[in-house]
Amino acid sequence: MFLFTAEETAQAAPILYATHGVWNFVIQLGLIAAIMLLANFLRRQIPFVRRSLMPVSVIAGFMMLGLKLLLEKGFKLTNVFDHELLDTLVYHCIALGFIAMSLRTAAKTQESGDAAGVKSGAAIVGSYLIQGFVGLIITIVLALTIKPGLFKAAGLLLPMGYGQGPGQANNIGMTYESYGFAGGQSFGLAIAAAGYICACTVGVIVLNYWKRKKLIERRGEAASGGNDLTVDYFQSENEIPVSDSIDKLSVQIALVLAVYLVTYLVTLGITSALTKWAPGVGKLLNSMLWGFNFIIGSAAAILLRSVLGSLEKRGAIKRRYQNNYLLNRLSGFFFDIMIVAGIACIDPEDLSGLWLPFALMAAAGGVVTWFYLKRVSRRIYGDYYYEGLISMYGMMTGTIGSGILLLREIDPEFKTPAANNLVVGSSYGILFGAPLLILVTMAAKSDLMCYIVAGIIAVYFTLLMLFIRFFKGRKKK
Repeated sequence: MFLFTAEETAQAAPILYATHGVWNFVIQLGLIAAIMLLANFLRRQIPFVRRSLMPVSVIAGFMMLGLKLLLEKGFKLTNVFDHELLDTLVYHCIALGFIAMSLRTAAKTQESGDAAGVKSGAAIVGSYLIQGFVGLIITIVLALTIKPGLFKAAGLLLPMGYGQGPGQANNIGMTYESYGFAGGQSFGLAIAAAGYICACTVGVIVLNYWKRKKLIERRGEAASGGNDLTVDYFQSENEIPVSDSIDKLSVQIALVLAVYLVTYLVTLGITSALTKWAPGVGKLLNSMLWGFNFIIGSAAAILLRSVLGSLEKRGAIKRRYQNNYLLNRLSGFFFDIMIVAGIACIDPEDLSGLWLPFALMAAAGGVVTWFYLKRVSRRIYGDYYYEGLISMYGMMTGTIGSGILLLREIDPEFKTPAANNLVVGSSYGILFGAPLLILVTMAAKSDLMCYIVAGIIAVYFTLLMLFIRFFKGRKKK
């Protein structure tokens, strides 16, 4: 019945399961988990760190980076952290996180056609564009003057790091390395890390200034201990049971992983077809398609969500399979892992010779994003201008998580639509921002393409500002 006797299995097991390859994945995740727990403890115990509003995942990322540098540079222990595996975690976790977010069902009260949500999407992409334009100006000027060997397209890593976070900064940085930008990955991740610091420090300073000037007041107090939370917060009507023949959490994980498998198959099919039937186009787009696999994943998740919703309305299925609370927790888990691993991947040695453009881009990105959002928020958000501005600034220099953290300081119960605008706006941002993804790759082709891309960005930015100025949305009945 058995291929091996119990004695043979006992003898072979230590040899098989003690190998580094079998345990490597667990070791790396265990290190990330342990450092995150320590970072959470320190954030709770140290008032200065807690007041900084720095997310635990960012603190853990810098702690892991410091530990990595200490072990590798100080003690010459180069086999503790697996850089390739950390890169892989960043790549996959960003897609898995977006898939989990896209599978969530829309709340009944959500106005999908609300003008503020649509304009928020345009404002998000406008932030990408102005960050990219400023970044390109900085790198082009430096390349033409005091740093003649600088990779001009590196300026476009500013919107990738500030606007989209470490996942895309990592992906585009790696892509730029294939075009000759030495240290592109670390440069992009360093920009993303600087964005988190900017979001938290500038955001906290601004909130304290507003409070001293009595420009803002909290719109409600968060529940003490969560006593006012109802069952509806954790489970919507007509969902599958919490624990049946299969656990509800297992269903959510299965949905996310199944969509990611479809994402892989669709991307593989498209890239294979392009390589076979249009090699020139394939050479231009294939790496970009794999780099932006989270967009294909989000589209597949939205399609599945629509199909399940349609089947539920027609009575073909009796229960709703998605649970928004658990999907939020899953996306948060994936994004936390992505942030920690992404920051830990930074190699300061790769930044040698790049500190000047890094410092200029990091400072200019924070300043130009603030003044741009300050202007458009007046036009979009009206009577919740301060909530809309601070949440958008937190997201456009960090992530949606840092935007929510800043928003909770003045709107802890989300009485305003600001939090919903971040989510709805991000969805429309994918639509508005699709051309930017092509421009990012085009700019790396040659110096001439950098100049052309800068011009296209300026024109597209102008069009988006006109859209924000004149778009009215559909009128509510």
